[in-house]
Amino acid sequence: MSDELIHNPKGGMPRLLAIMRALRDPKTGCPWDLEQDFASIAPYTIEEAYEVADAIEREAWDELKGELGDLLFQSVFHAQMAEEKGLFSFDDVADGMSDKMVARHPHVFGDESRNKSAEQQTADWEAIKARERAAKARAGVLDDVAMGLPALMRAVKLQKRAARVGFDWPSTDQVIDKIVEEAQELREATDAAHAFEEFGDLLFVMANLARHMDIDPEEALRAANAKFTRRFKYIEAELEAQGRRPENSDLQEMDALWDQAKAREKAR
Repeated sequence: MSDELIHNPKGGMPRLLAIMRALRDPKTGCPWDLEQDFASIAPYTIEEAYEVADAIEREAWDELKGELGDLLFQSVFHAQMAEEKGLFSFDDVADGMSDKMVARHPHVFGDESRNKSAEQQTADWEAIKARERAAKARAGVLDDVAMGLPALMRAVKLQKRAARVGFDWPSTDQVIDKIVEEAQELREATDAAHAFEEFGDLLFVMANLARHMDIDPEEALRAANAKFTRRFKYIEAELEAQGRRPENSDLQEMDALWDQAKAREKAR
């Protein structure tokens, strides 16, 4: 392994791969890196993906470069562990993705016309993916919806897959009726286990409504989180101007300040 490459600030992808190999070297590597496996690294991979999304949402472009690097390193880490087990290499990962992109874009890399709407391209993409799934001889419609996805995202993917074979409500009105039904069942839950189940059902149907309305529920919830954070920070700032903190206030006062924050946002 070349120390010159590892310390070359312009070493690019080969440098990163060499660093990863050094970190996992059984004799001279980092003890923490050597202890890791696919399962222990997976949560970091998910976290880094969300940090990329967060940087984009905040338009923090200087941060985005670093976050993309962190996410890339996760791919490199998994590929290195796979290579050690004789499963595949990083080049195999890159080649596999390249093959997939070429196959899924016949209007760019093949003979098909590029004169298509975005909707038609999306439909073609889904048709290609369906053929790929069929070639893998999956037994069931839902079989390859990844278990490790965030629950809300996985709910939407499960529902989309079921809808392709006709298992779906035809209108948003029916979904909203189901939400009302599930909310009432949650209200009537008799114990903690029952409430747990009914709450999950309600979230699942809410995800279905988002799908019917062409809303990404993860993005919508992130936006709601950001709005809540902005408005609560306004409450804190207004109380701090009086030399107080939220714990020195009460719900009525804080609710009034919340309404002020809401009005200020709408006035912009």
